[in-house]
Amino acid sequence: MTPRLVLASRSPARTKLLADAGIGHDRLVSDVDEDAVVRERGVTGAEETAMVLARAKAEAVAALPEAAGALVLGCDSVFALDGEVHGKPLDPAVATARIRAMRGRSGVLHTGHWLVDTRGPAAGGTGFAGGAPASAEVFFAPMSDDEVAAYVATGEPLHVAGSFTIDSLGASFVERVEGDVHAVVGLSLAVLRRLLAEAGVGVPELWTPRP
Repeated sequence: MTPRLVLASRSPARTKLLADAGIGHDRLVSDVDEDAVVRERGVTGAEETAMVLARAKAEAVAALPEAAGALVLGCDSVFALDGEVHGKPLDPAVATARIRAMRGRSGVLHTGHWLVDTRGPAAGGTGFAGGAPASAEVFFAPMSDDEVAAYVATGEPLHVAGSFTIDSLGASFVERVEGDVHAVVGLSLAVLRRLLAEAGVGVPELWTPRP
């Protein structure tokens, strides 16, 4: 039986990354209150926050009837600049202030991953549940105030960790990345492969036929 992967995320960047890599998957979104989870767990560091939220999302979706018999992957990304944790800014004024602080400098993007195997023994299930982080240092161009304003006006940075993307409009302002570039998109394919292996599944088992 072909394993079924469920991505516990509404991120179009993550689902596109999986699709481009030929990895078949479904998507189910959790109703996790991220702020509440962070407060409850008392986490403060960027990497720890990303891991706690990735686990919470994976476990919430794994508990849904629609995810029964699937491998459920939760992911979350958090950006750190000068030791300060930056999630999604949501507000244009917050995004503007953050991008101005980031321009011409570098910060670290941490992406947490958590995989839950809900398959039963008859379907080859292992009961595996575990995760791992992936990180990358992102170096930004020295953007002008007009460029910052134009980027914020697109609305793109409001709903992404760190107020930037590397796979869309924000890519023009990223000079280089040191580390796992896919972690910056929001899902490390290398980490996913390792987690799947721990659940007894090889990536080729999830490949979909090319048109």
